[in-house]
Amino acid sequence: MKAWRYLIWLLLSALVFCTPGYAQEPSTATTAPYLLPGAPTFDQSISQFREKFNTDNPTLALNEFRAIDSRGEQANLTRAATKINDNLYASTALERGTLKIKSMQITWLPVQGPDQKAAKSRAQEYMAAFIRAFSPTLTAAQSTQKLQKLLASGRNKAYYAETEGAIRYVVADNGEKGLTFAVEPIKLTLSDALDENNK
Repeated sequence: MKAWRYLIWLLLSALVFCTPGYAQEPSTATTAPYLLPGAPTFDQSISQFREKFNTDNPTLALNEFRAIDSRGEQANLTRAATKINDNLYASTALERGTLKIKSMQITWLPVQGPDQKAAKSRAQEYMAAFIRAFSPTLTAAQSTQKLQKLLASGRNKAYYAETEGAIRYVVADNGEKGLTFAVEPIKLTLSDALDENNK
């Protein structure tokens, strides 16, 4: 059990937390947005998210999230992950204490051979369900369509982000090393809120 949690921590470090624009880079010193001081959280804890997700998606169950050893991380952050299958993992960055979600991520490790198409399809079902979890007005078809656009825009890019309202979608595509899709909250300014209301 500890072995796969360590593996996912290493994997996420390589895929998301250490990609350009999403990590501590010597040349730019850019930090992932959800790591910045005062970064917002979704208004639900990881246990609330999991319970509702499993109720809304009975064929896409998420097991309990387990904390990942994150020594050296910021004191206000907790990381946790859960294994869905051998090539699919969900992970999260949480506000320490409240365990409210700062970033919700799903990582797919590509598989070769005849199972590749089914594994990819399953991964995308989870990704689309993550979109619906934070944008519940979207239908299954709409969330799938949005996901396909995001994945196309982020194809072969170590970091691609797109915002919609108070949500940021992130794609980190590292080809054969794996793909991570994340959903994060953003803090709207007054002008952002007015723009949203005028749409």
